[in-house]
Amino acid sequence: MVYLLSATLLFASTEPTAGLAAQSPVNIGRSAPIDLILERAISRNLIAGGIVVVGNHDGIISTTARGRLNPFGSSPYIDERTIFDLASLTKVIATTPAVMKLLDEGKISLSDPLSRWFPEFRGSVWERVTILNLLTHTSGLDDISFANESLEGAIRKLAAMKHRSGSRFHYADINFILLGELVHRVSGETLDSFCRQWIFEPLGARRTMFLPPKSLAESIAPTTGYVSGVVQDPNARRLGGVAGHAGLFSSASDLALFGRLILGKGVVDGHRILSEEVVARMTSPYLADGGAVVRGLGWDMESPFSAPKGRFFSAASFGHTGYSGSSIWIDPQQDLFVVLLTNRLNYRQTRVFNQLRRDVSTLASAGFRRDDGRTELPEPWEMAQLTSELLQAAPPVVRAAAAHTPAQAARHKMHRSAHRGAKHSLVALKKGGAHRIARTARSEGVRKKRIVNRRV
Repeated sequence: MVYLLSATLLFASTEPTAGLAAQSPVNIGRSAPIDLILERAISRNLIAGGIVVVGNHDGIISTTARGRLNPFGSSPYIDERTIFDLASLTKVIATTPAVMKLLDEGKISLSDPLSRWFPEFRGSVWERVTILNLLTHTSGLDDISFANESLEGAIRKLAAMKHRSGSRFHYADINFILLGELVHRVSGETLDSFCRQWIFEPLGARRTMFLPPKSLAESIAPTTGYVSGVVQDPNARRLGGVAGHAGLFSSASDLALFGRLILGKGVVDGHRILSEEVVARMTSPYLADGGAVVRGLGWDMESPFSAPKGRFFSAASFGHTGYSGSSIWIDPQQDLFVVLLTNRLNYRQTRVFNQLRRDVSTLASAGFRRDDGRTELPEPWEMAQLTSELLQAAPPVVRAAAAHTPAQAARHKMHRSAHRGAKHSLVALKKGGAHRIARTARSEGVRKKRIVNRRV
């Protein structure tokens, strides 16, 4: 069964989250459907908690956070400073910008063969694999386990190529493990040191790092059970916690800076981090599999991994996902980005989790996209199709009551007010086998009414 949810159909949230920046009532109303989705995902034990940040090149427009760092006891609430294991977002938040920085400085070329920087490949079938092939997952290399192996030892034992280099798309972590090592060999610095000096610190991303210290443990969402601050990916752990494919930790507020960096064409708050030219190259489409797959450099555009694209992001948009429950999607055409960070609990329900990603992006784009330079609610509040797994009645979840600060109480009051207004705007009339739903909302002082038919 498919349900339709209006962007004005709001539901009361159960747990206001501490630490969130104040938002306007309009933006609270627009983000309320995202509240609903996060609450449903928590109640169905898909995630322990999550945060969604929507923004443009100027800054954050909306922040929605629900749940706690872990589902056990009374752990802290999630907010925009909560640190998450980014998993494969490491590829586009650390490794790709680092490679682009080297490209900016003329130290490498996308056409460089692997053998130029990896003598281990000379005379092998991988000799002609290029940096471009690694960035677009068209190298033909297949993943390997690093159990009881150093990086150098594992490289020597690479399995046979999956397919001929450059001919097909095959997503494999080994491509970015090699790119992380490439940064080290070209710059003379480890990947974490290079990223900290040339990307994270200039950007002001102070909560983005490899190997987070124990002093931050209480603000890090555990990836599995009670474990905080230890990368989940086994190969990244075996490589010491610093790798090109996984190992990075960050917060929603820091990832918003990366979204702004890309939308600002390499500039954030007047500080240039990357040249406009390399940002354009990084986010240009590269075709694979006869055009069936479209990739940027590091970034995903259209592939089997594009769930966070949602329904309303443009063909020019791009993003990436992380196995731990993270994703980012950026649309330069709409001047919009959406960040989703969760503490994923259920790794078996991949289809449902991808639908969560898709719905969050759909609602974010529907509620906050820009038209002619103005952010406006689209007509007729274009519906997001939500899966029955998330919307069906969930079993009650008993949570300890939280003590609210005055600021939290004020935010909760704003939420309740918005929800009450939405409740009065929904009228359902049964007629034959159909529901006629009349939705009324106020937008910029104009009273509007829309009739939507749906058959159940």
